[in-house]
Amino acid sequence: MARAIMLQGTGSDVGKTVLVAGLCRVARNRGMSVRPFKPQNMSNNAAVADIPGEKAGGEIGRGQWLQAIAAGVAPSIHMNPILLKPQSDVGSQIVVQGKVFGQAKARDYQLLKPRLMEAVLDSWRRIGEGADLVIVEGAGSPAEINLRPRDIANMGFATAANVPVILVGDIDRGGVIASLAGTHVILAEEDRRMIVGYVINKFRGDASLFDDGLEAIHKFTGWRCFGVVPWLHAAAMLPSEDSVVLERLTSGSARPLKVAVPMLSRIANFDDLDPLKAEPEVEVVFVTPGRSLPEDAGLVVIPGSKSTIADLVDFRRNGWHEDLEAHRRRGGHVVGICGGYQMLGRVVRDPDGIEGNVTEIEGLGLLDVETAMRPEKTVRNSKAWSVSHDVPLEGYEIHLGHTAGPDCLRPVTLIDGVEDGATSLDGRVFGTYLHGIFGADAFRQKFLEGLGVRGGGIDYRARVEHALDELAKHLEKHLDCDAIFTAAR
Repeated sequence: MARAIMLQGTGSDVGKTVLVAGLCRVARNRGMSVRPFKPQNMSNNAAVADIPGEKAGGEIGRGQWLQAIAAGVAPSIHMNPILLKPQSDVGSQIVVQGKVFGQAKARDYQLLKPRLMEAVLDSWRRIGEGADLVIVEGAGSPAEINLRPRDIANMGFATAANVPVILVGDIDRGGVIASLAGTHVILAEEDRRMIVGYVINKFRGDASLFDDGLEAIHKFTGWRCFGVVPWLHAAAMLPSEDSVVLERLTSGSARPLKVAVPMLSRIANFDDLDPLKAEPEVEVVFVTPGRSLPEDAGLVVIPGSKSTIADLVDFRRNGWHEDLEAHRRRGGHVVGICGGYQMLGRVVRDPDGIEGNVTEIEGLGLLDVETAMRPEKTVRNSKAWSVSHDVPLEGYEIHLGHTAGPDCLRPVTLIDGVEDGATSLDGRVFGTYLHGIFGADAFRQKFLEGLGVRGGGIDYRARVEHALDELAKHLEKHLDCDAIFTAAR
């Protein structure tokens, strides 16, 4: 097996995903063959990893997709063997080694974990083959000791695979000393022995002002500090995986084109909007429940959803359907992606109850199409072509259901030669199943020109690569990377 090190957090959203990506790029720059790994992930932001020998692909978290890019390797279903995709407040779809395993409520899922650990350890053995180093990301926090007996994401995995652990604490949210010291106190001795040190993340200002804090942490825990990482603005250029950050994901000050994105309860693959956020003349605003869609928006994008019908119910409950109709009367443009595309039609049918108890619901009626949910799930990376702008596209599909109707006679794309999507008669509304459509630089530029603003000529993929390089330089400067890699075993 390759040597390995694991980053666990004192809580969620402490920056583990970005740190793992950065360390993967550091290791790659040093000439190492490195792989990312996350035993269990909970996210509706999924990516598609090709499955050798199969036409269809498998789902992994987009965090591991980003980390694979940082490592300079192709994404693999074994980088994230267990993916939980929340469908409600109490239940999730379970994806095992890229394929849908089933659905379970939180309590029932706990009983499945011993069985799922077999898949985790199988993927663990596979991902290390031929690698010098594997950098593992935990989920949530090991301090959730109520979950420890069946844990497969943090210390349960670390002890089973004998992987040393570095704790990550987020100083920006406050209480980092208590978080680290408290974790030390409540962990069982078997788990505490796995921890080789900690990292302080997201520090603002003069790091030397925290020297007394480092001494206090050492006094309480005896752990070494591998470094204090200042706040990195380049991280904002990287795709975010966790929807907990959505309220902060705006483009900043007012710009010529405002793009409003309703924050659906089960929003999925919201990094589809990242290329638009990168444009200098575009302001992207995620609209939280309880707020109206802004009247000065020139474009409304309805993003993907893990549960189209449930989110359509919430869409109306928030009054967004009325805001959307008013936006349309003002001559505004509307784009629906995947689940958002399904919502734009006249009706969504789910005769088999795949998404829940509602078997049919009226759509928003901005496209003359209908959607029927089907048990078979489409999961694949796709080459495509823009019908309206005559430029190449590249993206992926992850969806249930088939959409058809008169507006499909005006398709948005050709995916592998097959017509996809639908466009309204006046051309101001379109929907597509292709995730990543705005990531195509030529398409994005022409699309924005059609809305009256100038595209920035941005190479979005190069921008992500640049951000990863900047992240690696940042970590080389502020972390003892030699010591981190030496601690791997």
